[in-house]
Order: sequence, then C-alpha cells, then structure tokens
Amino acid sequence: MTEITDKKKLPAVVERFILHWGDMGDEWGVNRSVSQIHGLLYLAEAPMTAEDIAETLGMARSNVSNSIKELLAWNLIRRVPILGDRRDHFEAETDIWEVAARIAAGRKEREIDPAVDALRACVSDAADDPTISPVAAKRLKEMLAFTELVDRWYTQMLNVPRPRLVALIKLGEKIVSFLPAGKTSRAEGQSRSV
Repeated sequence: MTEITDKKKLPAVVERFILHWGDMGDEWGVNRSVSQIHGLLYLAEAPMTAEDIAETLGMARSNVSNSIKELLAWNLIRRVPILGDRRDHFEAETDIWEVAARIAAGRKEREIDPAVDALRACVSDAADDPTISPVAAKRLKEMLAFTELVDRWYTQMLNVPRPRLVALIKLGEKIVSFLPAGKTSRAEGQSRSV
C-alpha cells in the first residue's frame, strides 16, 4: 500500500482542481501523482515540504519524492530555502504562460526533436534503399516536412513577445481571412458543411 489514508482537509474547489489536474496529466501521459502535486503547489499560498505534500494529498512519502524529482526535471517547481528550516520546501511556477512554455519545451525535447531525427534518418535511408516503394518514400518525406514545420512554428512562437502572442491567440479564426484564398482543405470543408 503506497497511499496514506489520513490527509489534511482541503477546500472543495482546491480538491476538485487537484483531482482534475491529475486527470488531465494522466490523459497527457504524465503520472497522476505528479500532476496532482503540481496542482497543489500551483494553488499553495506558501512553499511546502514533501512531508506537507504527502500529508495533504494522502500520498506515500516515496511517491511524493519521485514526483518532486520529475517536476524539478520539467522545471515546473523549484526548491525554496526557508530561514530556520533545513528541510527542502517547494513552490510551483505560477505564471501560467511560463508553465505552458516549459511544458511545451519539455514535450518538444522529448517528442518532436527525436521524431525529427528519426524521420530524417528514415528519409535518408529510404533514398538509398531500392526496396522502399515510392509511396512509402513520399509519405516519409511528407511526415518529415510536417514535423519540421511544427518544430519551426514552435521556435518562432518562442520569440513572439507575450502581449503579441496573446493578441495573436485572441485573433483566432480572424487570421485566416488575411491568408490568400486557396484550395479548401478537407477539414475546412467538413466544418463548413456542419
């Protein structure tokens, strides 16, 4: 048994957020405990020790320790020294834009970068392999082009100042009206027919 049954009472809204944040993390492939601890620290008014976290969430101390290591690796929390207390205290980054940027950077590093490398190797190897069909070679090139496009877009978005990025996001579909008209994509045609 790794969970502890006694836990501190949280306000219902805070508990609901922590549970939901854990569910969302689980959907994104992040351990539920890691996400719940991040949610707790995000809403916490003051830095917390691992013991405080374990007691508040009813988790085993070992689970909390491993989750803290992962959150530190993602750069979503940091150690905070507290005068007169030798224990480690932790707090979350609370700037939600910074949180989103760090999560995106971590996902890019763990998912997009290796995908680009693997696809480049596949396209290169396919060019030298006479047993690869033209259809397979073409599809590999298309997937590489798409993945590199996403990678370039992400890099460009990092350089957009936050106020301009917010304005860009708020514009949403209005931006499409500024783009040159062309062939309607299948997705656009389906959304228009609905």
